[in-house]
Amino acid sequence: MAAMPSQVAGLQSRSGSTRFDAVLVVSFGGPQGLADIRPFLANVLRGRRVSPGRVEEVARHYEHFGGVSPITELTRRQAEGLRERLAAAGHPLPVYVGMRNWHPLLVDTLREMSAAGHRRAIGFITAAQHSFSSCEQYRRNVADARAVLRAEGRTDVEVTFVDSWFDHDGFVAVNAAHVTEALARLPEASRRQARLIFTAHSIPLPMAEAGRYREQLRVGAALVAERAGVRDWALVYQSRSGRPEDPWLGPDICDYLREERPKGLRAAVICPIGFVSDHVEVLWDLDREAAAVCREAGIEMARAETANADPRFIDMMADMVLRTIRRHARSRALPIVGLPGSTRGGDGRPPTGAAAS
Repeated sequence: MAAMPSQVAGLQSRSGSTRFDAVLVVSFGGPQGLADIRPFLANVLRGRRVSPGRVEEVARHYEHFGGVSPITELTRRQAEGLRERLAAAGHPLPVYVGMRNWHPLLVDTLREMSAAGHRRAIGFITAAQHSFSSCEQYRRNVADARAVLRAEGRTDVEVTFVDSWFDHDGFVAVNAAHVTEALARLPEASRRQARLIFTAHSIPLPMAEAGRYREQLRVGAALVAERAGVRDWALVYQSRSGRPEDPWLGPDICDYLREERPKGLRAAVICPIGFVSDHVEVLWDLDREAAAVCREAGIEMARAETANADPRFIDMMADMVLRTIRRHARSRALPIVGLPGSTRGGDGRPPTGAAAS
């Protein structure tokens, strides 16, 4: 498959008010056709111990959707909206998209940026909560891609990442709005007794215990529930992909639904707060598997949309980029490396676990 162009819009005149000359939006990536599925999964699972049977199972999930994950188009729409907002704010910076696992791949995007003369970019990773498999892994991927540029004799592109935004008011607002919309789709009699169930990608328990993933999910979920006016809520997980004998974060969404039905659960709104795009894991694990469990158990269910290209989410992206511009207005921007600081306002980054796409 030919690589997709990574730049969302044509080069614009660079603003003299910032030392940055581009923005790099980093995402997980997803196949764009049936022939892409297994090469894509090979990239996702490189270095991980996943049985061939599990790989084929996940491949069938993608085949069900024609081998196309919507994450690529949604990320490009997010990036285009970001470019428009930055231009309106007086910072007409080109916005590029780089994917970890499929085209446009990070290394190709950085080659393109280097050839275009960009030297200092702001990085925005499209995941809200910090774990190794999201924030830190993506940052290492960017660092590895930059190392390839230097090894090829190309000029490096420094990348300074935006601060943590898992509890940003804009991210809270868009999720709360989508929860409210999902509640409205339930029968009126079910709305009053519906439980709001937040989901996020499960990660290995040792990884969770070493970071802030669970804490940031709980804080964000509490803020969204409060904004949506919902008191009855729970946080569960989905999409684990490790060996059955390895401990991962739980409970699993489907197990939780089965266990809670005999305890009185009658209706549920499921909010995938750990994801920012309606990609295949959301579509399969929630819209198919969790929905099937709800039908079998007699639970009324509505699934809240993820942030996707909602204007409120893109406004939040722009705010984080503009904050980074202001933070470095009087000094040379340095690339942010190393581990995140505090959970609020540090450099904590975001999720998408072993098989998110």
